[in-house]
Amino acid sequence: SADRSLQRLGTDRIDLLQLHEPNPSIPIEETMGAMADLVDAGKVRFIGVSNFSLAQLQEAQKALHKYPIVSNQVRYNPIDRRIEKDFLGYCQSNGITIIAYSPLARGLGHIRDHDPNGVIESLVKETGKTAAQIILNWCVSKEAVVAVPGSNSGEHILDNCGASGWRLSQEQFALLDRKILHRERTRFEMFVKRHTPGALRALAVRAIDYLPRSLRRRLI
Repeated sequence: SADRSLQRLGTDRIDLLQLHEPNPSIPIEETMGAMADLVDAGKVRFIGVSNFSLAQLQEAQKALHKYPIVSNQVRYNPIDRRIEKDFLGYCQSNGITIIAYSPLARGLGHIRDHDPNGVIESLVKETGKTAAQIILNWCVSKEAVVAVPGSNSGEHILDNCGASGWRLSQEQFALLDRKILHRERTRFEMFVKRHTPGALRALAVRAIDYLPRSLRRRLI
């Protein structure tokens, strides 16, 4: 697949090759060994992973003898901050960049539902920035975090670009941290994530996100 990617990109080296998710049917040593071989061959510059837990990340890094894992792409936004518990600190201490997907939580409306005090709108007025720019700036202002927001129009791309080149103040940053409601994943959700096949897993986790809060609590 790396060779096909090189052909499609019209290049002789991929800067960052990421393993999309752990595959329990293939030993991690075998997978990491294959990725290291691609670096040895000059086809890949850096190795990254996606959707790895802290334990899985440590296991994968242990399986790589010559090269570091430089990134892990995981979900991160103001209402889903699971990685802050221990994962983010580990990555920051070990030079691993967090590539945050779904930084806008699949839509600003979803984040506003977790903002009962209207903090985002107050910051829109205070900074002159859009709500999306404020949320993305909150995300990328975290040490060792970059964001990959989705865009389906040129207008969205320009809006997203406006999230860089400035920075929320410490007070504004802390206000978002305190006032935006966020939650831990339930044991039921973690069971689904671990034991549901890849294609179905994304649908199942997304469906859980849209359940009423009262019902989600009953799944704990």
